[in-house]
Amino acid sequence: MADSLGGTSVPTGQPGEPTTTEVKQEEKAHHWLVDVGIRLVKEKPLGTVGGAIVLLLFLTGIFADLSWIGLPDVGLAPYGYNEVNLKIRLAAPSLQHPLGGDNMGRDMLSRIIHGARVSMFIGVFGSAIGVATSTTIGLMCGYFGGKFDLIVQRFVDAWISFPMLFIYLTVMAIIGGGMIQLVLVLGISSGIGGSRGPRALVFWIKENVYVEAARAVGAPTSRILLRHLLPNIIPVLILSLSIGMGGMIMAEAGLSFLGFGLPPPIPSWGGMISGAGRIYMIRAPWMLLWPGIALSLVIYGINMFGDALRDLLDPRLRGGLGRYGGISEKKLDAIRKKAEEKS
Repeated sequence: MADSLGGTSVPTGQPGEPTTTEVKQEEKAHHWLVDVGIRLVKEKPLGTVGGAIVLLLFLTGIFADLSWIGLPDVGLAPYGYNEVNLKIRLAAPSLQHPLGGDNMGRDMLSRIIHGARVSMFIGVFGSAIGVATSTTIGLMCGYFGGKFDLIVQRFVDAWISFPMLFIYLTVMAIIGGGMIQLVLVLGISSGIGGSRGPRALVFWIKENVYVEAARAVGAPTSRILLRHLLPNIIPVLILSLSIGMGGMIMAEAGLSFLGFGLPPPIPSWGGMISGAGRIYMIRAPWMLLWPGIALSLVIYGINMFGDALRDLLDPRLRGGLGRYGGISEKKLDAIRKKAEEKS
């Protein structure tokens, strides 16, 4: 509170505790995303390594070639992913072809690089569709509740009672393989099953006073959902997006391995392992080795990065975004020391 005579600020709360003004000043020093990035590097070394792997995946996928800006011959891949040269058919790794050639005379390095683009597309867009689906269902069910929530949740219960692989195989067998079909099937399927997380949060958040106040002043439902409920579950949605990428890539690799994913000659890592990779695994083991290593590294990196983000963003965990909006324990200790010195 401010003194009406002198205009000085009188600290509130117990001695040694950070005041509201000090906390707000510390919050304004950095955006919470910047603070999370700094804490990720300092506190989560494995998460930082995972983030570097994810960043490498994105850069490799984006710059595999620049056909998306009209420069198909420029990019990281030395050759096209379907460019055939019979001279390097089943050729061992060499200086000109560091990862060797496959059974059709295609450069394995180029196919691995282009496979990163496929994995990036599947992971990002599939996970984004899943998060959008789960958020929509969770917001509607959590806010309206009642019979609407009861009916929708019975459908969700029925959906998740089936194994996901069974659903994937059934739907893909009906609609056929393809990039767009696969992204939609993976995203919507995972979104329906993952809607319970946002729904539970909305049930808790909608009981807050500011939501009741918005209702009392006649705010429309869309404004309440988008301005008061959705921003409060964004950290959880970021976690779902990052962790879901690994699941999408694994699901695509599994479906391609079983022959229900991306059709050839699209360079899917799972397709490389299941097709010629198994047939020529004795004669040309690099055809199986390199896509397996690439897939394992990417899944490892995404999982480590997602786990680190969960530790930093989840308010239910020690050190996560909580009462003070993402200020680390070290910063809170510094604020407490300043308060103690002033008192």
